[in-house]
Amino acid sequence: MAHPVCGRLGDIIEQAAEDSGIVAVRGGTYLVMEGPQFSTQAESNLYRQWGCDVIGMTNMPEAKLAREAEICYATVAMVTDYDCWHPDHDAVTVEQVIKVLVENADRARALVKAIVPHIAKRHGTCAKGCHTALEHAIITHPEKRDASLVGKLDAVAGRVLKR
Repeated sequence: MAHPVCGRLGDIIEQAAEDSGIVAVRGGTYLVMEGPQFSTQAESNLYRQWGCDVIGMTNMPEAKLAREAEICYATVAMVTDYDCWHPDHDAVTVEQVIKVLVENADRARALVKAIVPHIAKRHGTCAKGCHTALEHAIITHPEKRDASLVGKLDAVAGRVLKR
């Protein structure tokens, strides 16, 4: 999980954003936290000192699940607020977050619509290795694997579990 997002899919998203006139910034550090909740000012400043650019609740669980299913994964983070660190902004309210979230929804739909043709053009396997992420990830010896569990995992890990 050193690199949880797929560079190839990131390239596609970056191109689709450009084609759609959507301002996008590539890269950054995502901090996942349990929520929903707002940070204290001390927490917000700490996250900034750590170099975090975006705070959210779902990205890393999603990235890990995608990796385990050998699916290319990339993040599109549409920011809703500055948290409480920014001296020129009032405290964040749920109403403000919802307002920006609704505004971002149109951009998100346009971006997904622009991404699909790019994905449809790709050929072959992922050069970044997303499609083979489990190749050396399972350490349980085949003879020690629970057959019923292997059956349940067939859709996401059958390629490597049935050896």
